[in-house]
Amino acid sequence: MAKKAKKSEDCILEIKNRKASYLYQFVEEFEAGLSLQGSEIKSIRQGKANLNDAYCSFKGDELYVHNLYIAEYEFGNHYNHKPRRDRKLLLKKNELKKLQKKVKEKGFTIIPFRLFINLRGLAKLDIALVQGKRSVDKSQSIKERDIARDMDRQLKRYR
Repeated sequence: MAKKAKKSEDCILEIKNRKASYLYQFVEEFEAGLSLQGSEIKSIRQGKANLNDAYCSFKGDELYVHNLYIAEYEFGNHYNHKPRRDRKLLLKKNELKKLQKKVKEKGFTIIPFRLFINLRGLAKLDIALVQGKRSVDKSQSIKERDIARDMDRQLKRYR
């Protein structure tokens, strides 16, 4: 069973890809662990990471995140990490098989949309199986957001 993305109250630090919900339609969401080096987790704790260009792909039976930018740790020495290296995602075997089967279908891809540190101090990455939106779908989501915002304003006015 896929784990649902948790609320922001369940984490210490949160870095989001805000464009993801605008560009893609989310089909299913998963919470994955990350295989990191020591200097990477220190940079994440300082909030120096970026998910905008990141995507996930399979190498064999393992899932990797590509183009995830984690800035070099400023107090690191020559053992510092590369900012855009490929990082392995830690998921259960049945989740990996499910994702691998879906990605082979046309139009599906996997993107990370939220990087956070949970209350136990572990870095987690919320990934989603997504389909790209067409321009019609994008304008529809803008209309829905505007309608919801207007309704919210009217409710506040009458309170």
